[in-house]
Amino acid sequence: MAVSANRLELLQIADAVAREKSIDREIVIGAMADAIQKAARSRYGQETNIRVDINTKTGEMKLQRLLEVVEEVENPNTQIYLELARDKNPDAEPGDFIAEQLPPMDFGRIAAQSAKQVIVQKVRDAERDRQYEEFVGRVGEIVNGTVKRVEYGNVIVDLGKAEGIVRRDEQIPRELFRYGDRVRAYVYDVRREPRGPQIFLSRTHPQFMAKLFTMEVPEIYDGIITIKAVARDPGSRAKIAVVSSDSSVDPVGACVGMRGSRVQAVVGELQGEKIDIIPWSPDAASFLVNALQPAEVAKVVLDEDAERIEVVVPDDQLSLAIGRRGQNVRLASQLTGWDIDILTEQEESERRQKEFAERSEIFMEALNVDEMVGQLLASEGFATVEEVAYVDVGEVAAIEGFDEDTAGEIQARARDYLDQREAELDARRVELGVDEDLKEIDGLTTAMLVALGEAEIRSVEDFAGAVADDLIGWTERKDGETKKFEGALSKFEISRVDADRMIMQARLMAGWITEEDLKGPEPETDDEEGEA
Repeated sequence: MAVSANRLELLQIADAVAREKSIDREIVIGAMADAIQKAARSRYGQETNIRVDINTKTGEMKLQRLLEVVEEVENPNTQIYLELARDKNPDAEPGDFIAEQLPPMDFGRIAAQSAKQVIVQKVRDAERDRQYEEFVGRVGEIVNGTVKRVEYGNVIVDLGKAEGIVRRDEQIPRELFRYGDRVRAYVYDVRREPRGPQIFLSRTHPQFMAKLFTMEVPEIYDGIITIKAVARDPGSRAKIAVVSSDSSVDPVGACVGMRGSRVQAVVGELQGEKIDIIPWSPDAASFLVNALQPAEVAKVVLDEDAERIEVVVPDDQLSLAIGRRGQNVRLASQLTGWDIDILTEQEESERRQKEFAERSEIFMEALNVDEMVGQLLASEGFATVEEVAYVDVGEVAAIEGFDEDTAGEIQARARDYLDQREAELDARRVELGVDEDLKEIDGLTTAMLVALGEAEIRSVEDFAGAVADDLIGWTERKDGETKKFEGALSKFEISRVDADRMIMQARLMAGWITEEDLKGPEPETDDEEGEA
C-alpha cells in the first residue's frame, strides 16, 4: 500500500522531535495519538471512549469508538446492547468492548491548537523524565558544563541536555563566573520538580575534591589507594586522609605526584586551596596526630564513650595546632569525627595539680585526716571516697607510712561518711517525691535518683517514658562545631547501652512491655529441614 504524503510527514515530524529532544520515537507518536484522541472527543462528545492507533511504519491512522457490551443500555454513547454487539461479533459477552470505525476527521483551528498543546506537553514531560533518569544516576559524579547565566549569585550551567545550578553557598569564596566560562562541578542532588528536574551542583562539597583526586591519581581510580575521609574549608584549606592496600605504594607520595604535579592539578581547580594529604590509620590516636599536622603532639587522651579526644601539645605549638581562626583543629575534628580539646603542656600540668589538690581536699574533709594523708591517698591514684572504702584493705595498708590498723581506720571513716551521705541523699529523694520503686532498677544509685527528681523524672512511668538522650545527653554537630546538651544523669558517666537497658527495665516494671517482647520474635525454622 502506498504511503500518503500526510502519513509520511507525520512520521518525519515524530522522528525529528524524537531526535531533537533525545526521547523515544514511540513516546512522540503516542503523544500525537493522545492529541488526536482529545480533538476527536471534542467533536464526538467528551464521554465518548475513543481509541486512536497510529501505525509506526506506515503512518496510517485508525479512529475507533469503543462501546461496552451490556444487556441494558444507559448511555448510548458508551454502551451497546448485547444483541446488536453479537451481530458484529458472535462471541461478544457483557463487559466486552466493540470497536466502531470512525471516519477521518478534519481538524478545526481550535482542535488543532488543542492537539498541539497536548503534544508539546507530552513531549516536554518525556524530556524532563529523560533528563531526570539520566542525571539521577550521576549523583556523586563530576560533570563539565558552560555558564549559561548568573542569577542573584547562582550560576546556571548548561550541561548539554539539561541545566544545572551552582548555588551561591556551593561556590568557592571569591570565585567569579561569566557567561561562557567552562565549569567543573560535583552533582550532589537531583530532584523532580514541577518546572522540571533540578540538578544541584557543588564546588565546595568534600567529595568534589575526592573525585578530583580520583581523576588525577591512577592508584585511587584502580582501588589501590582509598580516600578514607575529607574535610574542607572551601577556598582556603583542606585535609584528605588516604590509605594504601599495597604496602609498596606510598599513599601520600602517590597523591602528591612527581614534583607535586598531581596535587597541584587539584589545587588549581580549587582556586589555590591548600591541601594536607594525611596517612589514615585505624588507630584513632595515631590518626589524630597525623590530622593535626604540621603541629607536633606530645600526648593524646581518648574518651571513646563521649567521642572526645584530648591533645597535649608543647607550649610553642599551640597556635600551630589550633590554626588561624581555629581552622587546623576544626578540619582535624571533621576529618576524624572526634571532638578535640587542645591543651599546652603547662595547662595540662596546672590542671593535674588542681585535680590533685581537689582530691586531697575531698579526702581531708570526708575522712577527717590531715593534708599529708589526703595527698598520699590522691598520689596513690585514689579518685573517690568509694574507692578508698571498698578496695582491699591491703592496698591502703601498702601506702608508705600506713599499716593495717591505719588502713582499717581510714576505711571505717570512709564507710561512715558514705552511709551519712547516703542518708542525706535519700532524705533529699523523699523531699523531691521520687518513688522508692525506682531503686529496683539495676544501676540506679540514690544520687542518681536525686538527679532524676531534679529533672522531674519521679516515677517508674516517668522513667519508662524517657529515652537515652534524656538521661545521658546528646551532641549536635553543625558547620564543624559541636554543641553538647546535658541529660539528667550526664555527670554519672552512664553509657548509652546501660541507659537503654535501664529504660527497658522500667517499661517492663510499668507493664508497658512483657518479657516476650524483650526476647523478640523467634527465628523461623524450615519444617522440611526439621523433618530431614
